[in-house]
Amino acid sequence: MKSRGLFGKKSLAIEERMLDIGAPDEDHVIVKVHACGVCGTDINFVRDWDAEPMPLGHEIAAEVMEVGKNVRGVKPGDRVIVEDCTMCGTCPDCKSGHPELCRNMYTMEGQPGMGQYMSVRYNCVNRFEGLDWRIACLTEPLAVSLTAVQNAEIPLGGSVAVLGVGPLGLMAARLARLRGAGFVAITGLPATSPREKARLALARSLGCDMVIETGRQSVEEEIKTRFPTGVDRVIVSSPPESLYDALAIIRFGGIITPFGLHFGGKNKITLDVNDMIFRKITLRPTFAEPAINFPVSLRLLRDGLVDGNMLVSRTFGFTEATDVLRAVIDGSEPIIKAVMLPNG
Repeated sequence: MKSRGLFGKKSLAIEERMLDIGAPDEDHVIVKVHACGVCGTDINFVRDWDAEPMPLGHEIAAEVMEVGKNVRGVKPGDRVIVEDCTMCGTCPDCKSGHPELCRNMYTMEGQPGMGQYMSVRYNCVNRFEGLDWRIACLTEPLAVSLTAVQNAEIPLGGSVAVLGVGPLGLMAARLARLRGAGFVAITGLPATSPREKARLALARSLGCDMVIETGRQSVEEEIKTRFPTGVDRVIVSSPPESLYDALAIIRFGGIITPFGLHFGGKNKITLDVNDMIFRKITLRPTFAEPAINFPVSLRLLRDGLVDGNMLVSRTFGFTEATDVLRAVIDGSEPIIKAVMLPNG
């Protein structure tokens, strides 16, 4: 079958390609993509990536259409989340109880989630029920935020600052509260665009105790008015330069978990290692691949502990893709989370 899909690179050079999706081999399934979220990685690609166009989209909720002869866990008609990177289950790290260290992962094989159909290996899918497609596709980004929050080891009743008020930061703030944080602060760009106004307003609706507009307010000064010695944990969903603020507000012996990326040359910063050693700061970068925490994330969305309807604020199809991605970048629309519906 033929499948329309999106690829992109720097300067919003987004192109539509027709892909051939063959019959599934014995271990693959063919899925029809009903919803695919726009990730910060996709935005990095279409804003900063200057090599070959990259397949766009990996936050996927889909329907099983065909299965290979060896596939037993799913059947046509099942609703599934597609994992972008799946642990192999057989390497020494997987066998030793550390699948997060797997380096022999199954992937999406170069296919865009922002496409109509995909062929993926059977163990790359997670069955679900009781969720709208556009909410279900939040499973992958929620799992990313959950992994960072778990790695932060938030103490019961502890203080947490989340740097970055994008969808992942907002989810991390909500999860921090669910994990027992007594105080949650979040930072975002000044409320000078429709996008930032919407995101900062949602942060307040989610119950963040302090909302800081970077550039307009000093993150360090605002935090230290409440916590003179710093907060227990800092979760960094914003670009790497935000680590300067993280190091300024973390307490002695605190943990920082960064997972924000940048592909436009701002991925390198200067760190005072002496300061980190003397203050016993733990820097614990988080990269949620292979896919982990999908079942928990699905349950959180299904049970309403994380309200996906508060996050998904824009849906779109092929003809609107460039305009929507541009709006996410320039902030001209009040988009919190955009989701593509490639099959209408």
